[in-house]
Amino acid sequence: MNSSRRSFIQKSMVLGAAASIGTFTFSKDGKAQNALIKIGIIGLDTSHSPAFTKLFNAENPKPELSGFKVVAAYPYGSKDIESSYKRIPDYIHQVEELGVEIVDSIDSLLSKVDVVLLETNDGKPRLEQALQVIKAKKLFFIDKPVASSYTDTLKIYQEAEKNGVPIFSASSLRYLSNAQAVRNDNKIGKVLGCDAFSPATLEPGHPDLFWYGIHGVEILFTVMGPGCESVTRFQTPDTEVVVGKWKDGRIGTFRGMRAGKHEYGGTAFGTEGNLVLGNYEGYEPLAIHIAQFFKTGKSPVSDAETLEIYAFMEAADESKRRGGASVNLGSIN
Repeated sequence: MNSSRRSFIQKSMVLGAAASIGTFTFSKDGKAQNALIKIGIIGLDTSHSPAFTKLFNAENPKPELSGFKVVAAYPYGSKDIESSYKRIPDYIHQVEELGVEIVDSIDSLLSKVDVVLLETNDGKPRLEQALQVIKAKKLFFIDKPVASSYTDTLKIYQEAEKNGVPIFSASSLRYLSNAQAVRNDNKIGKVLGCDAFSPATLEPGHPDLFWYGIHGVEILFTVMGPGCESVTRFQTPDTEVVVGKWKDGRIGTFRGMRAGKHEYGGTAFGTEGNLVLGNYEGYEPLAIHIAQFFKTGKSPVSDAETLEIYAFMEAADESKRRGGASVNLGSIN
């Protein structure tokens, strides 16, 4: 394993009592002291941006989402992915109707907000954007994909840790009720394996699974937990199958689909039974975890697990280049 990666993963970001991050002060119980937490959005080229704005700026939000308001947004954003940039005018209109100010720069946005949703759909500008947020010492949620390479993803997390800035990333698919019950509530006893699936459309500027396969891969890791040792990938024009071997001998698989119905899910296998993981449940469960993160400064997903997810997907690309050979995640740097 690359030494810098090993060193980073062995560390954990811990906020001390009364630590200051941006405009926040955290008390000994980890609660943010601000009465209203002002959210800024970077990137209006994804449906996630208006979806989160509608949840946080609702007239009567869920109790877990109260005390927040999206107050400003910087629209850009992908400049070369048509399916992303063509959405921007409509999403500007949608968030403006919810009381959001549109600003002309990330610096302007950062001067107006306490925390950030980094939503740019395109992973290529993510590193540059994230570094601006980190420099401003703002907590931020960074949506999928964190970046367009494992190298950039690792750099973002390293810089966030070095500057003491909490960061959280997850797919909304992590919060399928049954996946959470398996992970946190011992629903099927000890997890023996998992088969997860999702759409896996491709985008040339990203490693194959980063663009959409990330959703199913995150389901897989939610159930299995970290500890994947090696990856083998098989691909046809319509299908991806990635087999991961965990250090304790368990096997987990991801099936990515480019034909058929657009669905997400899987099956978890355990010592006390097997469980179908169910259907997509929307953005609200993820938004609730983002809100809790903004209040406490503590990510519900460890940096190490997030980085392993991206190493898994990068290793899958390397396996493809090697004709389906097994690739050790420790070789990814």
